[in-house]
Amino acid sequence: MNKQILLKQRPKGKPETSDFEIKDFEISEDKALKLKTKYISVDPYLRGRMRDEESYIEPFQVGKPLESMVVSEVISSNSEDFKEGEHVIGMLDWKHEQSHDGKGLRKIDKEMAPLSAYLGVLGLTGLTAHLALDTIGKLKEGETLLVSGAAGAVGSVVGQIGKIKGCRVVGIAGSDEKIDHIQSKFGFDGGINYKTTSNMKEAIAEHCPDGVDVYFDNVGGEILDATLQNINKAARIINCGAISIYNETGTPTGPRPEGILIKKSALMQGFLVRDHQEEFQRAIQELAGWLKSGKLKYDETVVEGFDNTPQAFIDLFDGKNTGKMVVKI
Repeated sequence: MNKQILLKQRPKGKPETSDFEIKDFEISEDKALKLKTKYISVDPYLRGRMRDEESYIEPFQVGKPLESMVVSEVISSNSEDFKEGEHVIGMLDWKHEQSHDGKGLRKIDKEMAPLSAYLGVLGLTGLTAHLALDTIGKLKEGETLLVSGAAGAVGSVVGQIGKIKGCRVVGIAGSDEKIDHIQSKFGFDGGINYKTTSNMKEAIAEHCPDGVDVYFDNVGGEILDATLQNINKAARIINCGAISIYNETGTPTGPRPEGILIKKSALMQGFLVRDHQEEFQRAIQELAGWLKSGKLKYDETVVEGFDNTPQAFIDLFDGKNTGKMVVKI
């Protein structure tokens, strides 16, 4: 028998552990590979998949296993493409062990980087940071880059790429400790603790005296509203995440941005990393090069134990992670 984590019921507001169920199951033996889970990625976007509504990816089904990016070890194989002992990454169920046909899996090299890094700086989070800045941000040397969720997995990489590109980088995070951290470890030029700031518009103006050229948005809501009051002509706003509203039960309202976007000739565009898969290999090579040279560093918050996966996911919404949140099995 084996363990799996199911969606027991659709959360109302912020998810709770009672919305999940850990249940035994028997592994089928009818597929080419048997995989043992090593690391599970928990990410804010998974909250959207818990709603029964149309989106860019199918919603989770009640009573079925959840899934995310997972690093696994091949423990048996009848496939010519994968050998026992190799490590793979892919969108996999939250199961302790599972069988798989091999489709959609990619081999990873633990000699190049720790296995967990392939869920973060060399995984979808690093790719999101790099490719969103490439395709929408189009950074120019000397510009000002503002990043929300700056101590998180994506935000911390965004800021470092900004420094590599010669930009002034300011980060927004939820504690003085996180602000100190992004400056001392990741080289951010300044930081704003939104939890202790009474006027975000003024705080952004103070830390970005030349205005904001590129805003990498991971949170949405009022911080986005305040940033729009500070953008420069031809600014680029990257809508990557909106964690501040993911648990809202109603439809949030706020200032309407169209007047500012017209006045500033600004671009505001949503970004989904899955739309850029043809660029993954190039971007991973560039990220790995920066990592090897010491230009790129990363944080991860590691929670141990398969049964703790739901709580690790919930903790994302309280900002209990610094960098990428992963569960080590």
